[in-house]
Amino acid sequence: MMNQTDPCASGWRTSPYSGGGNQCVEVAVVPGGHVAVRDTKNREAGMHVFSAAAWTAFVTAIKDEG
Repeated sequence: MMNQTDPCASGWRTSPYSGGGNQCVEVAVVPGGHVAVRDTKNREAGMHVFSAAAWTAFVTAIKDEG
């Protein structure tokens, strides 16, 4: 994971389950197939970028917990 302060991603999206309360994270695909994540309450703080494999493992683990 690396912290990026110069967002290069477009197409940020939130989960349809977030309810629009601005208390969630946004994700976007960035060049190279990586996934960027940022806080909706503090977009200016930058983003964290994960490899596609790391993101898939994270999402899978969350789904398995539910």
